This record gives sequence, C-alpha cells and structure tokens, in this order.
Amino acid sequence: MAFDCDILISGGGIAGLTAAAAFGTAGFDVICVDPAPPVTDGTAADADMRSTAMLQPARAVLEGAGLWAGLAPHAAPLQIMRIIDAGGNQPEPRITREFNAAEISERPFGWNFPNWLLRREILERLRKLSNVEFRPGTGTTTLFTRTSEARVGLTDGSRIRCKMVIAADGRTSPMREAAGIGVTTRRYGQKALAFAVTHPIAHDNVSTEIHRTGGPFTLVPLPDRNGLPCSAVVWMDDGPATAARAQADITAFETEMSERSCYLFGPLRLVSPRAVWPIISQHADRLSGERIALIAEAAHVLPPIGAQGLNMSLTDLATLLELAETRRENLGDAQMLHAYHKARYSDVLLRVRGIDLLNRASQASSQPARDLRAAGLNALYAMGPVRKMLMQMGLGTAPRKDTQTQD
Repeated sequence: MAFDCDILISGGGIAGLTAAAAFGTAGFDVICVDPAPPVTDGTAADADMRSTAMLQPARAVLEGAGLWAGLAPHAAPLQIMRIIDAGGNQPEPRITREFNAAEISERPFGWNFPNWLLRREILERLRKLSNVEFRPGTGTTTLFTRTSEARVGLTDGSRIRCKMVIAADGRTSPMREAAGIGVTTRRYGQKALAFAVTHPIAHDNVSTEIHRTGGPFTLVPLPDRNGLPCSAVVWMDDGPATAARAQADITAFETEMSERSCYLFGPLRLVSPRAVWPIISQHADRLSGERIALIAEAAHVLPPIGAQGLNMSLTDLATLLELAETRRENLGDAQMLHAYHKARYSDVLLRVRGIDLLNRASQASSQPARDLRAAGLNALYAMGPVRKMLMQMGLGTAPRKDTQTQD
C-alpha cells in the first residue's frame, strides 16, 4: 500500500497553513486538515481580530514558502517597541522607554498583519501548489504509528497513511493527546480582548505596550483604515473584567479603552468586533514522538507579550523543515524527530518561562509591586549591552543550536 502523502498536518490555523506552504514549496506531498473552515474576511462576525507581528527571522520562512510577495503589500513595519509604565496613582505615563530596531539591524523588528488576512494570503498560495491538499471541515481523530509510518483517522471516516504527522492543532491538540504526550499548564485568571481601532494621532510604526494592572494594553501598527491611522489592540486583564468589556456599550467601551491607552494616540474608535481569548502558559513534555512532531500551540502556548507566540512556531517550522530536507529518504524517522526535539526544547522552555515572569509582573496591582516593575524597566534599559541582548532574544536572532543529525 502506497503512502497517501509524505506529511499530514493536523491543524489549519496560521501555523499549520504556513507549514503546508513551506513543506509543499520544498517539494513534499502534503495533506492539511482542520475541522473549522478558515475565515478570510475581516468583516465576518467570527473573524480572528488578533494581529501577528512577524519578526525578522519569520520573513525568511515566509519567503521560502512563497508567501512574502503576497503579504508584503499589507505589512505594517514595526520600527520601535515602546514600553510604558502607567502604574502610578493616575492612568498616565510615568516611565517611557523605546527600543529601536536601528540599534541592532537595518530592518525593522518585524511587520504586523491581521490574522484573517494572513489566512487569506496563505490559502491563495496553497491553491498554486499541486502537491498540497487542504481539507477544511475535516479533523483528526486517531493516530496509529509504527517505526516506518503513521496512520491518521479523520472525522469523515477516512484514514491517511503518511511518513510524518505534524501536530499544529492547538493547545488541546488531538494528535498530541493521541501520541500520549503530556503538557504542563499555568493559568493566570486572565483573558485577552482583541480588536482594532482608529485614532487621530499617527502610530509612526511604533508598537506600544502600556503596563498598569491586570496585564498589558498593547497597540500594534496596522495599515491606515479609511484614511485614519489604525492599530490592533490586545488588552489583557482579569477574566471577569474582560468579559464585561466585551459586552459593554460601545461608547462606554471607547471611553474606557482611551483612558487605558493614556490617550497617547488621542481618542480611540472601535472599528472591529471584540474577541475574547483565554490566557495560559503551556508547554508539551516532549516536542516529538513516534512519527509525529509538535509545532505551534500544540507544542507551546504563551501570553501575547513580545510577539513570541507565532514567531516561535515559525522557528519550530524552520527547524523541522531543515531536518526534513537533509533526511528526505528517512523523513519522520526516530533520529530526525529526536533531533527536532533536542534543537527546540530548551529554547521553548526558556521563552515560556521568560514570558511567564513578564506576564506576572504585568499583573501587579499593589502600588509597591508596580513601583518595583517600573524600577526594573529602568534598570534594564539603562544597561546598553543587556538592552541589545534582550532585543536580539526578542527577535529570535540569537544563535541557535545545530540541528543536523549525526549518522
């Protein structure tokens, strides 16, 4: 019996679709499945209103997958990362520190895109790849593996025989569970509210993260909308407060979010639906098993701080693709997948723990704790070498371990 494909990708989110484009462009036969058809219209009620900042290393992955040309016209550059502490008695900036990409690079830190638009452009690329099949409305149910193959049961009753399974099916990954790989999870009692706004004052390609209590209020540049500057917002706070804001009257909501933004960009106007997302920190106990590799939220989930989530996912993808290209005749074997786990696991743990600390600091509610957070920001910014190292780590440009297997 012949293989149905080289690689079965479980999950058609941004990471899974990008993986399909990357492996398809590299010449592998790919089937990608997802139980929910992707929403590619930003005006749809169930559109994903979050945005993703693609940091510098991500661009190489997107170029290799044939995606960058389609995305570039929609990119909003991120030249400066601005962190503001507004943790005083009044909701106003008391400390402002800016990290300029020019200190470490000729390029911006990255480029921001609405998530629904990313899905639209990636699907357009997949239509041009005859060796990639995307099956929306179909999920994965069972996994049976041997040393030489994997067989995956689908919700439509069919079964796929392949050389390797890539689990990109989210924080509750059915393929990770079927492979018997456990997870470690931390909950914060937080939720994130994601939406888009326009404002009268230009963002000047500056990403702004404002800390007060409950979690950061982050504005990330988007292309202008109807002639007005536009930003994507992620507002993290305690769960009940976030749920109430999601249902609040728009006028009252706009007043509250403008105050939370310290009116840095003037009055904010809501121009999208409001979406609520639970905040957790999670990592898989292993990133691979027999004939299966975990990427993206199947492997790690982080609070949305520092644009690490999807960029870590694309580093997963780049590492796995590099190994696959060097071992085409042994795609998905134990040696390759062990090398993948070894190459990525320590970096995943480092970033999960680092973002966990930052998020807990951002939740500070007492005045002494907020003062300590402000002092820490000042100290880190004042040390030039440390500041540059943090920017490089944030980009993911620090040297990573060799991913080559040894025969």
